[in-house]
Amino acid sequence: MVVNKYTPNMRVFQQDLVEVHKEGQVNSQQGSTFSQVLKGELDKVNDKQIQSENVIQGYISGEKDIHEVMVATEEAKLSLELALQIRNKLINVYEEFNKMQV
Repeated sequence: MVVNKYTPNMRVFQQDLVEVHKEGQVNSQQGSTFSQVLKGELDKVNDKQIQSENVIQGYISGEKDIHEVMVATEEAKLSLELALQIRNKLINVYEEFNKMQV
C-alpha cells in the first residue's frame, strides 16, 4: 500500500488554504463589527417604516393609490416582525450563555 501516492496533490490544496486564510485575515480586518451590521439592518427597518408613513400620507393627499399603500405597509410590517424575531433569538442566545457554567 502506497501512502504517499496523493501527497503531491495535497500540497496544492495546502497552498490554496494558506491563500484563503490570508485573505480571510485581511477581510476580517476590513469587515464590519456585529454592532455596525445590526445598526445598519435596524436603520433599514426604520427606513421601511418611514417609507410606509410617506406612502400613507401620499394616499391621503391623493398622490398614491391603495395598492402602493398596501405593499409599503406590508413590507414595513414584515421587516419589523423579522427584526423582532431576530431580537428574540438574540435574547435567547444571551440567556443561554448566562446559564453556561465556566
